[in-house]
Amino acid sequence: MPGLPMLAPETKENRVTTLVIGARGSVGRHVLDQLSGAGEPVRASVRNPASAALPAGVPVVAADLAAPETLPAALAGVRQVFLYATASGTAAFAEAARTAGVEHVVLLSSGSVLLPSARGNAVAEHHRDVERILETSGLRWTPIRPLVLANNALGWASSIRDAGVVRLPHPEAATAPIHERDIAAVAVAALRDPGREGVSDLLTGGALISQRRQVDVLAEATGQPIRVEELTPAQAQEHFERFGPPEIAKSIVEFIAAAARGESPKTDTAQRVLGREPLTFAQWAAEHAGEFA
Repeated sequence: MPGLPMLAPETKENRVTTLVIGARGSVGRHVLDQLSGAGEPVRASVRNPASAALPAGVPVVAADLAAPETLPAALAGVRQVFLYATASGTAAFAEAARTAGVEHVVLLSSGSVLLPSARGNAVAEHHRDVERILETSGLRWTPIRPLVLANNALGWASSIRDAGVVRLPHPEAATAPIHERDIAAVAVAALRDPGREGVSDLLTGGALISQRRQVDVLAEATGQPIRVEELTPAQAQEHFERFGPPEIAKSIVEFIAAAARGESPKTDTAQRVLGREPLTFAQWAAEHAGEFA
């Protein structure tokens, strides 16, 4: 109609560029691949671009949240960010993002922030601290809150390879682990449709499955026997302290104990957001079987 302005056709050049921080991470790499596969302009940030090993054609920049001076160049021209951050680096990131004109941040947080039973838990409180910083930052932001990641099972890989055993407390404790590819797909939904309802709801896989059954599924996927060695809570605390600080070990023991009490729920968030059933733990195990052999 006469008098109406002509709209420029959408091109890759005038669409929003998204920076994926931590693009080599288990979720970040899937976010990068899914955005790139959809034809969205993306930029990957890693600490060392020389060892990035990312898809050809994806711009790679050096950025480190612990080194704020690296952020302005990484954020130049960026309008959206996929972020996984520690509390110590989030305030500096927020300042750099505001200065760069970032319009939307999708944060990989944790579903534990939504659980009353996780109040005081070190891991949950860490994620709450990150969310609080973004809440007061003046940035538009959207948290994605997975509760239990399927790839937590990679923590069992060493003992399975070395001794064919998984040592854990409460073997019958059930959770609903979610595949990292589904977490990324929910994050991508939030990036491509800012304001999308439901993406920040508690995010889980589609089925509750006990720790013992997860081990059985891994045995089926790898074709090797794997036995479970049950630990007392005190033994579990000592065991997990081999891999991290005491407060983190304590938080893991607390999460497992809560699951044993039936306090690790299953939700339909992934199905509502993605319009399909979430991937199963058996699918995850089949894809990762080589890491346990």
